[in-house]
Amino acid sequence: MPKILARCLLGLATLLPALVMATGVAVIPEPRHLQLEQGSYRLDARTRVEAPKDARGREIAAFLRDAIRAQTGIAVHEGAGAHAIVLKLDPAVRGDEAYRLEVTSKQVTVSASTDKGLFWGVQTLRQLLPLEKSPQVEVPAVRIEDAPAYAWRGVMLDVSRHFFPVSFVEKQLDLLSYYKINTFHWHLTDDQGWRIQIKRYPKLTSVGAWRTEADGTRYGGFYTQAQIREVVDYARRRNITVIPEIEMPGHSVAAIAAYPGLSCSKKPVAVTTAWGVHKNIDCVGDEGTFTFLENVLDEVLPLFPSRYVHIGGDETPKVAWHECASCQALMHKLGLKDEDGLQSYFIKRIQRYLEGKGKTLVGWDEILEGGADTQAVIEAWRGADEQAKALANGNHVVVAGPFYIDRALDSLTVKDVFGTDIANDSSPDDAKADAAVFAAHRPQLLGAEAPLWSERANPYNAESKLYPRVLAFAENLWRGNAHDGAAWADFHQRLQAHYPRLDAWHVAYGPEDHAVVKYAVTADAKGGWQLHAQRGFDDLASHYTLDGSTPTVGSPSFTGTVTLRHAGALKVVPFRKGLRYDDPVSFTLVDNLATGKPLSLAQPVSPKYAPATALTDGVLGGGDFHNGQWSGWNDADVDATIDLQKSTTIHAIAADFLQDTGSRILPPHTVSFEVSDDGKHWTTVDTEQPQADLMDPNPHQYHVVFRAAKRVTARYVRVAANRYATVPAAFPNGASNTWLFADEILVK
Repeated sequence: MPKILARCLLGLATLLPALVMATGVAVIPEPRHLQLEQGSYRLDARTRVEAPKDARGREIAAFLRDAIRAQTGIAVHEGAGAHAIVLKLDPAVRGDEAYRLEVTSKQVTVSASTDKGLFWGVQTLRQLLPLEKSPQVEVPAVRIEDAPAYAWRGVMLDVSRHFFPVSFVEKQLDLLSYYKINTFHWHLTDDQGWRIQIKRYPKLTSVGAWRTEADGTRYGGFYTQAQIREVVDYARRRNITVIPEIEMPGHSVAAIAAYPGLSCSKKPVAVTTAWGVHKNIDCVGDEGTFTFLENVLDEVLPLFPSRYVHIGGDETPKVAWHECASCQALMHKLGLKDEDGLQSYFIKRIQRYLEGKGKTLVGWDEILEGGADTQAVIEAWRGADEQAKALANGNHVVVAGPFYIDRALDSLTVKDVFGTDIANDSSPDDAKADAAVFAAHRPQLLGAEAPLWSERANPYNAESKLYPRVLAFAENLWRGNAHDGAAWADFHQRLQAHYPRLDAWHVAYGPEDHAVVKYAVTADAKGGWQLHAQRGFDDLASHYTLDGSTPTVGSPSFTGTVTLRHAGALKVVPFRKGLRYDDPVSFTLVDNLATGKPLSLAQPVSPKYAPATALTDGVLGGGDFHNGQWSGWNDADVDATIDLQKSTTIHAIAADFLQDTGSRILPPHTVSFEVSDDGKHWTTVDTEQPQADLMDPNPHQYHVVFRAAKRVTARYVRVAANRYATVPAAFPNGASNTWLFADEILVK
């Protein structure tokens, strides 16, 4: 290609988005074919909306009229006329979700062969409307012919780890529908909470929906069946299918807490507060398990018209089945070689039950273990190899792994979401055969889903994780191709036009490629502390309190750094454009003789977690080892020495440690406290052994303390924490690759 022509084409590619933006056309996802025409259509009080006379046609027309009034302030009415918006069913528009939108100076016409396509045409028309309130607005003249590349364009919300009220869910359905997301996967049950009312088993919600947090508070909630019906119908009116997920046979602790007979041990347990994988699972060898699950599903299925039902099937440790006599008897009776075969039996049995009700089973890719029926839909989350395995097995596949939007914004950016090609989701680390499998089985690829797991998502910060990444996801799945630099530049420019819309709808969206805010507390050289905020938005303000109360917009605020002179229970919350962006981040500031004093370690801390200075910064760690306050050692002991720089009377020495067996974090076996005048000759003043159950899956914090019964004077303080050399036989993978996590070494 001649260089002059190449430069002209490059210039045109750069100019076209600007021209489109200037005309007010910034549609997401981008239509397959869009042609700008001359002129515009004037929408005012004379406008009428003409629609098919069937119930759904009238419903779509009413939705459009309400949307026009909400956005522009113009009240339009139903009826025909020369200056109308016409919604019509036209069999010539081919495709289940396809539509044609024509805007001329005289009329707006939305055509489709189905009500699904008709509704998507209405949503595109909404995006052509200006945000302004005015007696009349101009709609740019365009001709659009459009259809999606993939039929399954989904977002998943996990409401088990954190509960989200109906109002939040319905707001998200409004937004997802606006961007033509057509599937809402509702993750309703898990180890940390059961969220759907089952009338036959009331303890699922009276017990299973609530957990007791580490601070003693009761947390939880659930949806009544009436609320479920409300949400499902709300979604239906917005062209979204709601798919329920009832986890089985793993991730069942909340159900087992309500009905202990579901487990193999039959022992009472509490609804867990720990994330991760739990060994307490549904007992496959007990026929009562299937009676329970079928009774539950008998109440779930009538609430959800969807042909699909998700049963999870993931992360199922089979230790309990291995140790269960009835499970082993069933395995031998069926001639199965191992517990994977039992999982396959379990999944296929539930699948047959669902098929008898006219439903299709969906499960995470672990249901392939032991062999899954080809009629099951596989949701692939563990990488391209698992996706390829499912395709080669003959299953239809939904891709989820690349779109886990609970991930940090700087590790899964908007550009990353846009650029992922689910039809060729392989990397150099994956099997080379994957690409060939993807190509050969492309028709089995239904689409993709963006899961929002809620270990670290809550009703305040969830929108910053969802948006604007969901807009890139919607663009990706609707287009199905064109992930190159030019396509990204075009999308990115259109994206800018949507931020004012998100602002108008009070959406607490996040930055495109870095965190909303990161907080850190450091010791101030002049005494006290400095609270730092690394902000993702220049207009974000942080409000804080020191009395343990939750900050409000009326609390003191800062932007970059603030100096704090007094100890206290510090809480800080980010706000932007009047919206609260998260739950409080908490720091407990304590007076500590060791704060800012020289510290030496026999074994260095892991660079993945807090630096060594966190051990003596006067800030207690709290319960989350990811929060930047906990220092970690992998397969190493803790041996820390502090120089108080002068002889000091010591009344107490303490240190905090964590236990989180799911993350292989164990408390120390012993903790010794020593003192010295010269840093060479040491006196042991106390040795403690924390009382711990290493098999307890719940997280714990240990405050190990020496209190002087008589006067102790020293310049140097040493804390030595020794890890467990041996662990119970049932502890997975033994004592290797375990962690010690310590925080404040407190000298009083």
